[in-house]
Amino acid sequence: MSLFLVTGGAGFIGSHVVRRLLAAGHRVRVLDNFDPFYAESIKRRNVELAANAAGDGAFELVEGDLLDRDACERATAAVDGVVHLAALAGVRPSIAEPERYMRVNVAGTQTLLDSIRERPEVRVVFASSSSVYGGNEKVPFAEADPVDRPISPYAASKKAGEVLCYTFHHLYGHAMTCLRFFTVYGPGQRPEMAVHLFSRRIVEGEEILMFGDGSSSRDYTYVDDIVDGVVAALERADGYHIYNLGGSQTTTLAELIQGIERVFDRKANIKRMPMQPGDVDRTWADVSCAARDLDYAPKVPVAEGLERFAAWYNEEHAAGRLG
Repeated sequence: MSLFLVTGGAGFIGSHVVRRLLAAGHRVRVLDNFDPFYAESIKRRNVELAANAAGDGAFELVEGDLLDRDACERATAAVDGVVHLAALAGVRPSIAEPERYMRVNVAGTQTLLDSIRERPEVRVVFASSSSVYGGNEKVPFAEADPVDRPISPYAASKKAGEVLCYTFHHLYGHAMTCLRFFTVYGPGQRPEMAVHLFSRRIVEGEEILMFGDGSSSRDYTYVDDIVDGVVAALERADGYHIYNLGGSQTTTLAELIQGIERVFDRKANIKRMPMQPGDVDRTWADVSCAARDLDYAPKVPVAEGLERFAAWYNEEHAAGRLG
């Protein structure tokens, strides 16, 4: 039985990773500062669910910040591996607060890595993002494509994180795997993300802002598929690697809205808006490298994923647990 640290483990993807690791019989420690980017009550509930699902002594919470060296030292003590998911998220907010994003996502990652410097046996999985591909026109996006022109501070911070991980691996020998997530959605998704936001506004009869003409597309990836990739990367970590984790199919914004209308059986009230700075026209993952090395194979198509999300949303809405 291994002890794994999941930073950001109270959040959306992190809480799913925590529960999967606990179900596999591992011990899990979470480092989270409960940043008020969205309702703290949602994250507290995620922690409560994990603690209730864990056996005696299998789950531990360290409340602290990536920039706090002492908190990172406590969180990484005696761990076998680290899944580093904690970060400030979102393209548009990063444009408003670029310095804060760089401080937390880059300096915070360095602080965390420094806490395991003397233990090269500790393996690390770092959550990167499809945003690093910027405005690349060649699709699908492959790991060997150039990523030196990010178009938002968030994307730049994630590319910087990948570079830090390589430098750390080179200097100290830790196995480092960087995973580029492509638009993750599913039960527990953050409230400001498209699937959750559109669902709430459709259910409540509110207006949806559609940026652009609806033809922009994303490679939406169901959270269980992402967790499959994260766990495989953690188990097989060796050397330094970068992998795309996506659904390997694209859905336009217009198609996404139509899908949400279908699963909730309601029509959307759409207001068209111009494209936003930092947004890209499309994302699409080439997952052949992850398939080869991690046996990664996304299983949940968008239509099914939206059905699962709607079932979760309706249950949480009825119980008044959506924050």
